Amino acid sequence: MSEPHDPESTTRRMPVIEKTDEADDTTGIGEKAAGAGLDQSASAAAYHPPPTLEGGDGDERRFWSARRVPAGILAVLLLLGTGFFLYDIVAVRAGRSAMAWRRSLARQLAERPLDDTWVLVGAGVAVALGLWLLVLALTPGLRDVLPMRRVHTDVRAGLHRGAAALALRDRAMEVAGVRSVRVRAGRKRVDVRAVAHFRELDDVRADLDVALADGIRGLGLARPPSLSVHVRRPGRKG
Repeated sequence: MSEPHDPESTTRRMPVIEKTDEADDTTGIGEKAAGAGLDQSASAAAYHPPPTLEGGDGDERRFWSARRVPAGILAVLLLLGTGFFLYDIVAVRAGRSAMAWRRSLARQLAERPLDDTWVLVGAGVAVALGLWLLVLALTPGLRDVLPMRRVHTDVRAGLHRGAAALALRDRAMEVAGVRSVRVRAGRKRVDVRAVAHFRELDDVRADLDVALADGIRGLGLARPPSLSVHVRRPGRKG
């Protein structure tokens, strides 16, 4: 888990979501591969997330990245550029001749037409860098951090997608019949690929639907992702 470096935030124990005894609201539709018999079963489980905890509005925004590396690179380049120009201007004011690079640059800018290849290339690079900086300034970043439901107004918490995938993988491995499982946790969907070496595939898939839907609820995410489960038999050796 990660928390933003907010001076008003404090580190607290994360809320524990207790499992309720409500009726199972997980649904799934088994699908079998044509011509392959009972060797694959898939479902897209639908479930309802628990109500928002006290103090939360259920619409937590993503965390913003500090973007220290791009900001540092831009600051260094601006510092070097302005330093060179300032030194050369001061040297000219002191009675010395301008540096050769500035005279050459001024001559090139004065002589080259606007439709010159190098002028167009330089303008394109400048526009691309400007757009990149605008995207970095207007987008939050930190796509790997999933916002969690807020319990207290002055505390925000997030869960890394890798940690969420690992927690769901552990829940999936507890299901009887599951031999191996791969979990990919996205911002909007959790994709689970499991291999079952015994039991009926539809039964394994149904148990995975229940276990993983309960696991997603237990993560305490502000926007619980949807769930997609695929179960198959292990491939034949040789």
